[in-house]
Amino acid sequence: MIIAMPLLFSYGTLRDPAVQLASFGRELTGRADRLPGYRLELLEISDPRVLDLSGLAQHPIVVETGDERDGVDGIVFEVTDEELVSADEYEVDDYERVLTSLASGVRAWVYVRSI
Repeated sequence: MIIAMPLLFSYGTLRDPAVQLASFGRELTGRADRLPGYRLELLEISDPRVLDLSGLAQHPIVVETGDERDGVDGIVFEVTDEELVSADEYEVDDYERVLTSLASGVRAWVYVRSI
């Protein structure tokens, strides 16, 4: 039996090889996809650890619009369960991880604005 690895959709700093190396110990490989029904905004980051890793004071964050004409481009990565936990530790409290469908039809985890 083949067990599928979790899929993680990234539209922001988790696409950065330096962030991947620091968070997962490796560079991830992925494929382009799109997150329908969301729009991209910017979030001011104050967590010193995240600022140090990304080098950016503002990070992209997605907000659900419910309008399928909206969408955010990104990369979908295959990750391990442990790497998903590491991604959770990297993201600040303004983000929450949800499972959703991408334009390709695959289901993937994505970090969205916390409600």
